[in-house]
Amino acid sequence: MGMAPRRLARGCLRLPAPRYCPFCHNPRRPALPRRMPADYWTNKSCVITGGSAGLGLAIAEVLARRGARLLLVGRNAERLAVAAARIPATAAAVEVCPADVTWQEDVDRLAATAQEKLGGLDMLCHCAGRSTRGGLYDTTPEDMQQLFDVNCLSAVRLARALVPSLLTSHGHLVLIGSLASKTALPYLGGYPASKHALAAVAQQLRLEFGPQGLHTLLACPGPIHRDDAGERYAHQADGIPDSAAKPGGGAKIAAIDPHRLSEQILRACERRRAELIVPRSAKLLFTLAQLSPRLGDWILRKKT
Repeated sequence: MGMAPRRLARGCLRLPAPRYCPFCHNPRRPALPRRMPADYWTNKSCVITGGSAGLGLAIAEVLARRGARLLLVGRNAERLAVAAARIPATAAAVEVCPADVTWQEDVDRLAATAQEKLGGLDMLCHCAGRSTRGGLYDTTPEDMQQLFDVNCLSAVRLARALVPSLLTSHGHLVLIGSLASKTALPYLGGYPASKHALAAVAQQLRLEFGPQGLHTLLACPGPIHRDDAGERYAHQADGIPDSAAKPGGGAKIAAIDPHRLSEQILRACERRRAELIVPRSAKLLFTLAQLSPRLGDWILRKKT
């Protein structure tokens, strides 16, 4: 028999609090506490692609300070070794796996290495990706295919290989998108299309595996601070406005500190949020663009 609702004054009814989390839709998982314990990430097994530099390395450093066990993934073995040496000693373990996540053989080897070195998996943070500059008309189908391989199909390969382990632990799958996952700035070549596709992959994974306990987070940050941000796309700047070669395609948004963003990503995982958009003010633009594409285009032109 169900619990009878308590009757309050003036004929109001107070329904009993749900026993299970309404967002997970998983009858086996109780509602999560508002705050996770301080040692939540201690000894958690975490795989980070793109872990030799940038946001991937920043996330690894933050996880290390929380006592996680890390497997850093990147294409260059020497850069991985340098990155591993930078990881704080508070990490429970640090392993590396040179791999190109656009190749299925490397992804299969990565999955086997994660099982061998970590003994399971609690988090996969997929930071590997690539941006570009150029007009869409000037982007060849071959260039577009390469971007889709790196920015979207790599996530599909990794999910197929590692989601079974994440289901066992009710773990976290973090896909690093971009503001370009929600809107398309001009002169970014095929980058927005590839990141829009990644957003669709994230939503399908949430809907298909969320009821089984998998948490999927799509993180959509603006331009992330880099030492080479002002010169990164100089070789692709011919024929496009000068502003388009700047970080974020010239969007008037301050560069985001990668370590601060890493903290936000981990908090979003602890709360099992579906999406993280940084800066939060961008949400308003995305909402307005859905209601009125013409208004959304006008705002983008004003903000870039």
